Amino acid sequence: MLNVENISFSYQKEPVLKNIDFSLEKGTHLAIIGESGSGKSTLLKAIYGLLQLDAGSVRWNGTKVLGPNFNLIPGENYMKYVSQDFDLMPFTTVFENVAEYLSVFEMDKHQARVDELLNTVAMTAFANAKVKDLSGGQKQRVALAKALAQESDILLLDEPFSSIDQFKKYELRHKLFPYLKERGVTIITATHDPEDVLGFADKVLVLKDGVQIAHEPTRKLYDRPKEKYVASLFGLVNELPIKMLKEYAETDAKILVYPHEFQISKESGVEVYVVKSHFKGSTYLIEGVTDSGQHVFFSNSHALKVHVKVFLNIPLPLVNKRMIKIDR
Repeated sequence: MLNVENISFSYQKEPVLKNIDFSLEKGTHLAIIGESGSGKSTLLKAIYGLLQLDAGSVRWNGTKVLGPNFNLIPGENYMKYVSQDFDLMPFTTVFENVAEYLSVFEMDKHQARVDELLNTVAMTAFANAKVKDLSGGQKQRVALAKALAQESDILLLDEPFSSIDQFKKYELRHKLFPYLKERGVTIITATHDPEDVLGFADKVLVLKDGVQIAHEPTRKLYDRPKEKYVASLFGLVNELPIKMLKEYAETDAKILVYPHEFQISKESGVEVYVVKSHFKGSTYLIEGVTDSGQHVFFSNSHALKVHVKVFLNIPLPLVNKRMIKIDR
């Protein structure tokens, strides 16, 4: 089990992480999400042992992770950290980079193992190419394969698909994460892309200004976000006064609604006038505005004409679990 116990870290006396505290069972996939500058990458470095903490500790199965004050070469051998810098040898081949961590006592198995890893990251055709000749996305895939070769207990991934073409990201996610899950590897992924999270991560930790504001199972956090900031990290979300949906409501609370959750009616509900229809492939994202000037986004199977009036409703169970209080 990984235990992150009330860790704090400052850079030049400026707090970057503040009392981060969570635990993770072996084989669990945790996604760390938050806006840019929230502390995601710093948290990965702290867990790996690249930073000397101001307070708290990180332990794996009871063994404390020691920082740079104690290790000549920071980092623990049972972890592998894949940074956004890739850390590759540019003048050697892809095969040689991936094989770097393989045992010299099992040379006869290197070819099969490297082939397996390159297939996992869709780089088989580039085995003999020099790293310096690769694109940024290809280098990122080689860095992932190189990390997998070490067969660590914990894999720390910092924006693992940020440089990779969109069409390749889908293939890689569906190859890489199940591959690691089958082998019982504990994964911590720092990302800003909800596609890296939904369908793959078991749990999500949310950071805001270096503070941990949520740590929940993925589905629970998506269904019951406690504030708009959390919900918006999964995609576009509407924050509406509850009285707009239920006029009889006695509270000044608000409700969070994802665009696909609205039900369109021709007769009753919140009156919205269509401003624009945005094509999204299988659906359209419709932008509308109420008489009070509130902008609302909702999904529909086809485009709607500008200025057409529609009525929006949401199911009552959604009201009960998405209502949030207004801070005063």
